[in-house]
Amino acid sequence: MDQNYNIAQRCPAGSFAYTIVQGDTLFILASRYGTSVEAIMALNPGIDPHRLQIGQVICIPAHTAPTPPCPNGFLYTIRSGDTFFRLGQQFGVGVDAIIRANPGVNPNNLQIGQVICIPTHTTPTPPCQNGFHYQIRSGDTFYILSQRYNVTVDAIMRANPGVNPNNLQIGQIICIPIR
Repeated sequence: MDQNYNIAQRCPAGSFAYTIVQGDTLFILASRYGTSVEAIMALNPGIDPHRLQIGQVICIPAHTAPTPPCPNGFLYTIRSGDTFFRLGQQFGVGVDAIIRANPGVNPNNLQIGQVICIPTHTTPTPPCQNGFHYQIRSGDTFYILSQRYNVTVDAIMRANPGVNPNNLQIGQIICIPIR
């Protein structure tokens, strides 16, 4: 097992595992989480405060893990089996949007009870004259939609300028033109 996994598993009660991101220093982390550099170093013997590595996992003293800010979404508590992919499908949000809303959270090491931010769909609904709005579901492609609604792929593309047909996101709203 790698060292980061072992550290995350060894964080004592009253502390939580934290993954170092670009720009982190022990001083910044101590300030952010209401502790001291000395307390962080005491929980992480052998850590070199001048050589923190992005992706390195350390223990941070706290009574409870901090609640992340979530101004454009809602807080969600990780349950057994959760992945960013599954949460994206469940809530109609792209995995990239979940990652952006949770800096410092390692999507490959989610912990049961961990609180994350699920961003809400904030993309404005595109105008749709001479058609109707459609919410992308799993497996949808412009070709499948063209067959389902008896309209050409080209017509769907013209009705949705700026939408990449090769990168449709579950929950994305598009316009289906009427013939």
